[in-house]
Amino acid sequence: MIDSSDINQTRRDLLIGGALSATAAALPPMASAQGPETGQAPAAATPAPVTARVALRVNGQRYELDLDTRTTLLDMLREHLRLTGTKKGCDQGQCGACTVIVDGRRINSCLSLAVMHEGADVTTIEGLGTPEKLHPLQAAFVKHDGYQCGYCTPGQICSAVAALDEIRRGVPSHASADLDAQPLLSAAELRERMSGNICRCGAYSNIIEAITEYAGRPA
Repeated sequence: MIDSSDINQTRRDLLIGGALSATAAALPPMASAQGPETGQAPAAATPAPVTARVALRVNGQRYELDLDTRTTLLDMLREHLRLTGTKKGCDQGQCGACTVIVDGRRINSCLSLAVMHEGADVTTIEGLGTPEKLHPLQAAFVKHDGYQCGYCTPGQICSAVAALDEIRRGVPSHASADLDAQPLLSAAELRERMSGNICRCGAYSNIIEAITEYAGRPA
C-alpha cells in the first residue's frame, strides 16, 4: 500500500523542480567572471570615435572643428556652435525645420554629415537677420502672422529665401508648366517649392502671403 505522504512529497519535488527549470531558462546567459587570478585579458573597451577636422564658414565666420565623423550638420550647428535657431524636428528629413542654406542651396541639415561640407559657406536663420535688424522676409512673416508656435519658422524662412532664388535663376519645379520657361512667381509655385517645410500649426496661407509680399508681388 502507497503512503499518501510519499505521493505529496513527490508532487512537491516535481513542482519545485519544474519552477527552477523554468526560471533558469528565462534568465539570460551569464558570462563567466574573469578576475585577475585567471590570467586572461579583460574584454576590449569601446573604441574612441573617429574624428576629423572640418573647416567651413557659418554666417560669414570661419570655424575649424574636430568632430566625430558621424556628427550631422544640424548637430554641429546646435551643439558645437550653439546656433540653436535651426531646429531639430523629426530628425529624419521629413519636416524641414532644420533647413539651412549651403553654398546657395537649401538642404535638410539633419540628413547631412558635417564632414561633407569642408570649405562650404553655410547660412542659418541667425545669418539672415537679428531681432534688432530683421531680414525683410522675417518682417513679412511678423506682419502676416506667418507663424504660430514659431518652431518651424527658421526653416520656413531659410527655405523661402532659397526657393525665391531658384525662381530667379529659372530652376523649374513640379508645378512649372514649361520646364524651359522662366518659372512664374505664383502661389502654386510657392506651395510646391515650400512643400518640404511642414507647419504643424497650419499657417500656410499666411506664409505664402508673407513670401509673396517679400518677393514684391501681390498675394
